Amino acid sequence: MLTNRSKVVVNKEMTFAEKIYIPAIVAGLMITIKHFFKKKATINFPEQQKPISEVWRGLHVLKRDEQGRENCTACGLCAVACPAEAITMTAAERKKGEEHLYREEKYAAVYEINMLRCIFCGLCEEACPKEAIFLTNRMTPSDTLRDNFIYGKDKLVEGIAPEERVDISYRARAHRKEVE
Repeated sequence: MLTNRSKVVVNKEMTFAEKIYIPAIVAGLMITIKHFFKKKATINFPEQQKPISEVWRGLHVLKRDEQGRENCTACGLCAVACPAEAITMTAAERKKGEEHLYREEKYAAVYEINMLRCIFCGLCEEACPKEAIFLTNRMTPSDTLRDNFIYGKDKLVEGIAPEERVDISYRARAHRKEVE
C-alpha cells in the first residue's frame, strides 16, 4: 500500500425501489417543486430594470455647450488615453458661417468609438480638457451586426433641444463621493 488511507468497500445489494430509481426520481421532483415557489431570478428587461450603481459607466455622449455648439475640439487626448484603442477621429478646420456649430476653430469631422473594443474604463472622459465626452448611465443595445457597434457622431452627439440633452449630473455627484 502506498498510503494508510484505505476504504472498506461494501457490495450491498440494492433494493427493488433503488433499482428502478424511484428515490432518485422523487428527490429530483421535490427540488423542481421547491423552485416553483421561489422568487424568480429573471426580469423582463425593457419593462423592468435592475437598480444601477451611481458609478456605473454606460454609453458615451459628446456634450454641447449652452449655445448648442459641440465641445469637442479634436485634440485627440481621449484617443491617446484609450487603452483599448477604440476611439478614432479626424480633425477639420471650422469654415466661415459654422461658428454656431463648433466652439473652437478645430473640430472633429469624424469621431468614432468601436463599442466592441471599448472597455468602459472612463479614461477618455478623464483625459478630455474640454469636458466633451462622458460615459452615461444608458445601456448599450444588443445587435447581431458588428458594423452597428461603431458609433459615429450621429449616435454620440447629444441633441440641441433641451429635451434631447443627456443628464450627466449624477457623474459629478459620484466623482465628489470618490474624492471625499
